[in-house]
Amino acid sequence: MKDSISFSQMNHWILVFAALAALASAGDTGKKIVCYFGSWAVYRPPGGKFDISYIPPHLCTHLIYTFVGISTDGEVRVLDSWQDLPDNWGKDGFGRFNKLREQSPETKTLIAIGGWNEGSAKYSTVVSNPTTRAKFVKNVVEFVKKHNFDGFDLDWEYPNQRGGKPEDVQNYVQLTKELRTEFDKHGLLLTAAVAAAESSASLSYDISAMSKYLDFINVMAYDLHGAWEKTTGLNAPLYSRKGESGNDLKLNVDACVSYWLDKGCPPEKLILGVPFYGRAFTLADKNQNGLGAPTTGPATAGPYTREGGMLGYNEICEFLKQGGWTVVRHEEHRIPYAYKGDQWVGYDDVTSLTEKTAYINSKGLGGAMLWSIETDDFFGNCGEKYPLLKTLNAGLRGGEPPKPTKQPPQTTQAPQTTQAPQTTQPPVTAPPKGICKKDGYVRDEEDCSIFYLCQNVNGDYIIQKFNCPSGLAFDTTINGCNYKHLVPGCD
Repeated sequence: MKDSISFSQMNHWILVFAALAALASAGDTGKKIVCYFGSWAVYRPPGGKFDISYIPPHLCTHLIYTFVGISTDGEVRVLDSWQDLPDNWGKDGFGRFNKLREQSPETKTLIAIGGWNEGSAKYSTVVSNPTTRAKFVKNVVEFVKKHNFDGFDLDWEYPNQRGGKPEDVQNYVQLTKELRTEFDKHGLLLTAAVAAAESSASLSYDISAMSKYLDFINVMAYDLHGAWEKTTGLNAPLYSRKGESGNDLKLNVDACVSYWLDKGCPPEKLILGVPFYGRAFTLADKNQNGLGAPTTGPATAGPYTREGGMLGYNEICEFLKQGGWTVVRHEEHRIPYAYKGDQWVGYDDVTSLTEKTAYINSKGLGGAMLWSIETDDFFGNCGEKYPLLKTLNAGLRGGEPPKPTKQPPQTTQAPQTTQAPQTTQPPVTAPPKGICKKDGYVRDEEDCSIFYLCQNVNGDYIIQKFNCPSGLAFDTTINGCNYKHLVPGCD
């Protein structure tokens, strides 16, 4: 996979139609912002403890509560009855979550079943038997209606993996078909969270078949590298880098999206998942701190998430604020990483998510999904509250971008990597004077592939520079990269 984007003829026309639709849109882009809520965050220590009342529903088109489970006889299982239900003086999490619609009536709420910890074997057993599968479908409809959700999110991780079997692939399609039939009788939404990378998705899904029955598909384009590996790697790089080979060339967002589109997922149904957390490592040698540097295992657990090898964005931004960290923005992957001593983390921030929203627009995708809302800087300890969520809204729905905050010094020249030779990066040029006249995006006056995000802070503009992929130009009508011949004045 090259750094530049290549499109099939079909994807070309899909993008054309998407661009025309965007032009016809009167202010409402129709893009989705799907916010997952990890309900266990209510048990975190002060500073990271998250209450349902903190959720800003107007910043999410869809809110998904996680998780409920499944039993081998096709029942839907509540996993934390005290937190989820009102019975026996419970906290009524389901009820309070759905009540958020009173603040934002257009926002839809869904309940998700599954997740990593729930495994795969029970789902495989249930869907392989037509009688048990039908019972499960009936139970799902009753559960969703009883607890007043607008829909159901299927997060089986993963068919034909982790204790599953090959027939799971077609049984999964049959399950979505039967759910669709019953859901249509009640006006309910049916969505799914799916593996992103080809190496996993190719084992689990008949993509063109399942896409017929799902309202949209949340592609989990993260966890592409992590502390289960022996060298440092980024959680969710946008593109590949020179020097990568084999399967590593497919472990980036662009490769994942291309695979799903090529296999028949309609772009408007593909919701690109972005992480509000980073994957973190302990370096074997603190003097080897680039990509591909040797590691000894997960980084130290953060104070809120308390999971080795994973840090919420709220934890990362607080660490950076405390000082002593070196931040590197990788020019090819388009994602930052930071290190201090023997601790190393790769993550997404406002800048990288701004570029990912431009990518979503350029591909004509349905929107963004985030995992998960409770690891954004929801208290605003590093600046404005919910900076990552507001960045998605600014890029996809025309909302106000978050106000810039003071950042530690960054370098765009990545240090020498261990696995591949360092490539020469182009010189970083300053934005032209006077380019910003108001808040928002603006295209470079001389190079259509370059655009800037302008943010007025006390009368002065903070400017962030971005580049469209090779062959594309920034289209001001959709605030995203588009084919040059579709952008007036840029062909």
